[in-house]
Amino acid sequence: MASRVYAHYHHGDACSKARWNTRETFRFMYDRPWQHVLDFYSNAVAGKLSVLNLFKPKKILAHNDGESEGMMPLETEMETCTRKDGRMGRWERENFKILLSYNGASFDGWQKQPDLHTVQSVVEKSLGEFVDERKAQQLKKHCKPLEGRVLVAGRTDKGVSALNQVCSFYTWRKDIEPIAIEDAINKDASGKLRVVSVSKVSRTFHPNFSAKWRRYLYIFPLDHACGSGKDRENFIFDENHGKQRNGLLTEENTEEDELEIDETENVNGVEVVAKPSDFSVSKVDQLLQQLQGKLLSYKTFARDLKAARNEGPPTECFMYHARAAEIRLSSPDYVEGRRVMCIELVANRFLRKMVRVLVATSIREAAAGAENDALLKLVEASCSRATAPPAPSEGLCLFDVGYVDFDPLTSLIS
Repeated sequence: MASRVYAHYHHGDACSKARWNTRETFRFMYDRPWQHVLDFYSNAVAGKLSVLNLFKPKKILAHNDGESEGMMPLETEMETCTRKDGRMGRWERENFKILLSYNGASFDGWQKQPDLHTVQSVVEKSLGEFVDERKAQQLKKHCKPLEGRVLVAGRTDKGVSALNQVCSFYTWRKDIEPIAIEDAINKDASGKLRVVSVSKVSRTFHPNFSAKWRRYLYIFPLDHACGSGKDRENFIFDENHGKQRNGLLTEENTEEDELEIDETENVNGVEVVAKPSDFSVSKVDQLLQQLQGKLLSYKTFARDLKAARNEGPPTECFMYHARAAEIRLSSPDYVEGRRVMCIELVANRFLRKMVRVLVATSIREAAAGAENDALLKLVEASCSRATAPPAPSEGLCLFDVGYVDFDPLTSLIS
């Protein structure tokens, strides 16, 4: 039986020897002061600071109220859907759009799961008091807890934060005001989750299917957990002999923001290449820009996909915006703030773990000095092992969700 050929899996390009393997990539990603990023997201969720202040010039974003183009206003919809017998059926129910902000480190993801502390479980428990009488009787009959049911724009994984997550809740009760829903959720959230806003929207509004784009931010610390400096420690692994040596990358090794490594050394007969210990943010930006304005299949950048979604349109995403830039996080230990890289990705949809794999792979390719079309070549690969392991979830944040066409002028990084 002929062995299967994986496109671009063996990385036979000129910088293949400088590219980190899976173990080295994992070590580089996790050896970072992630607590500072978690503290930043925690303060942003609590409303103590604004993410928009990180970008210059300062951005001002206005979120749509959920009634996107093509949707009927609430009043018009209620009139056109009234039945001849005077009853309005399912159209009579009230639909509320809820904007949530939560700290991913405090939850086991969004989706409700047995014996786990998830965002969905907290929100639905809080909404139990707004369930109509008929629904309450049905839940009681089936010995189920009195909880509401919410739909969401995107289910975030464990550790992933959100600043403007969108969910919706409907009920047939007419005596409910948005402020009552806001107070109920905030009361049960214990400060780890905050309601940004609650508004009454059209019955046709669906937080997931009505959305036209999602925006994710990824903050990656540029300093190592053990300290910072121009010369950073690089661990080179020889898996065959279980040995480890240190290599240094100095300013002399860099040229025009691309890192070239051409030093080789024989250790006990084994060729060891001094791999890079740092990367260029501008190079990451160049790699990501190649994805903008293209409809591509990102199956090699996704993980844990169902078999039905491994081929064809279900894996295709249109990337509206993909940029990276160095910014500063305020810190009491650093006068000018901590150096971090912020990656902004805007697409019509994202696959499972796609953002985290894309971030890690971009950093790996930038460190190796790959060509600017490296990510496009990896899109064409037939095996997910060609890409890097997912970056830590601590750096990822669902920033917002859009219900009108994406405007490039609203980009945070330009």
